[in-house]
Amino acid sequence: MIDHCLQLAKTKEVGSLGVYHLKRLWSKTMLIRSGEPLGLSEEGDLDRLVLDSLGLGLHQSVQYLYREAPSFERFEEWIVMTAGQPSEERVSRLNADIDGSGHSAETLRELAEIEAMDPVLSREQLSFWEENGYVVLNDAVSEESRLEVERILWNHVGSESESPETWYQTKAQGIMVELIQHPALAALRRSPRIHKAFAQLWGTADLWVSSDRCGFHPPQREDWPFPGPDLHWDLDFSLPPTFATQGILYLTDTPPEQGALTVVPGFHRRLSDWLAALPAASDPQGEDLHALGSMPIGGKAGDLVIWNHALPHGSRPNLGVRPRMVQYINMYPGRHRVPSGCYGKSPVM
Repeated sequence: MIDHCLQLAKTKEVGSLGVYHLKRLWSKTMLIRSGEPLGLSEEGDLDRLVLDSLGLGLHQSVQYLYREAPSFERFEEWIVMTAGQPSEERVSRLNADIDGSGHSAETLRELAEIEAMDPVLSREQLSFWEENGYVVLNDAVSEESRLEVERILWNHVGSESESPETWYQTKAQGIMVELIQHPALAALRRSPRIHKAFAQLWGTADLWVSSDRCGFHPPQREDWPFPGPDLHWDLDFSLPPTFATQGILYLTDTPPEQGALTVVPGFHRRLSDWLAALPAASDPQGEDLHALGSMPIGGKAGDLVIWNHALPHGSRPNLGVRPRMVQYINMYPGRHRVPSGCYGKSPVM
């Protein structure tokens, strides 16, 4: 039962884990759950940063909080049971990001190693990125680590690679799979090549990695129509425009017809004008986004596709012969270290 005397916690109020903003996130969710109109949508990025830093999925955490309405102590216990005890270094780095203080020597050393790496995206690829708003990083992870995650995903959804009937009897929610906490997935998120690619696009190696889900998308058939999501944005159009990235790692070969990621290339350069031309009170998400010039982006197993979040994007019907298997991976700067930018321009060039 919710305590009706519950107050919104301050960002630096902490519990046993010592994590800034965690108690505020919990108290905010409990108040919203009880019907309090808080109007704190501008804190969404900070909420996500805290959850990502702890190895927690956004949907996973929100579902738990709304379903269980736990005490804050119980919420912290659930975090440890779900994602493990956060290291002192991780908590220290997060708190420093939130209050704007400096990094530890260990964090600075790790970031310097990424900065010193040779570029993984060529000048041609960076020019393509600026023009089209997406780029493909080949061989983003090792073959061994990719195969391990592919195997884990097959096991998690309860399907067999060579038994097509089992592809449609899975634990997936649509094409999304709540598979987040596993050492093999965490290892892919720590790929130096992935970190370097995002560092080149953001203009800094001082980035956090998302703790996101996987995807399992079998071929469409009469009793399993395309569940979506179709083209959309993960944007709040009521907030000022900012630059951001999103990413998807193909765990298996994914030709364009096999439900590949679909985007509208170059639309990051057109979005502001397009929004301004819409009739008053129009919902951008309700427009025919395919008519803007959608295109599937196929790739090989181990390819990472990174796109500017101003591009309409989504899956598409899988008309191939194999399931699309992916892991969603993104990186972004912390609260006080976001380079200036807008929908149509990244800090890289």
